[in-house]
Amino acid sequence: MSVRRDKVLDLRGYYCPEPIFRTAQEIESMESGQVLEVLADDPAAEADFDRWTERTGNPLLGVRKEGGVIHFIVKKG
Repeated sequence: MSVRRDKVLDLRGYYCPEPIFRTAQEIESMESGQVLEVLADDPAAEADFDRWTERTGNPLLGVRKEGGVIHFIVKKG
């Protein structure tokens, strides 16, 4: 997926609820329409991000798994 990322947040090594908590903090500091890439290796992160993006109105533009790392592309709503 070719989307311009405004910020990258590396959350490898953090486990629930830290990836969502830190992503929410980072998104809060961004402007509407900006795109955040989050790197996570928590196996629960994929389900957590699906629920969080749906609940908060910050669209999940894509998910890519590369090795043990999951890349989430989130747009601030």
